[in-house]
Amino acid sequence: MTKRVLIVEDEPLIAMMLEDFVDALGRSCAGTADCSAEALPLVESGAVDCAILDVNLRGGEKSWAIADALETAGIPFVFATGGTSDTIVERHRDRPQLMKPFTMEGVQRALDRL
Repeated sequence: MTKRVLIVEDEPLIAMMLEDFVDALGRSCAGTADCSAEALPLVESGAVDCAILDVNLRGGEKSWAIADALETAGIPFVFATGGTSDTIVERHRDRPQLMKPFTMEGVQRALDRL
C-alpha cells in the first residue's frame, strides 16, 4: 500500500519540494498544511499514514499540538528541523528527525524509518 504522507511546512517552496520528493519516492501526499489549524483536521480525517512536521511554523507556532494528535492516533511522524534535538520539546525528543537542508535521500531514509 502506498503511504499517505502529511506534510506540515510553512514555507511554500519547501512544501512543494517535499511533495515532489514524496511523489518521486512512490508515496502520495495526504495533504499539506502550514499551521495546526490546517493540519489537525487532516490528522483527524484518518487519511494519513505518516507525517513530516516542520518544528517551527508561521507566526512562531510550534508543531507540538500536531505531534500530540499524531501520537494519540498512532500515526508515525518525523520532525523536520534545522536545529538540534534540544529545540524539540522533551516529550517528543525520541522521534526521528529530518535535518535541513532536505535531500531526496534524506527524505527517503526518514520515511523508511517510519
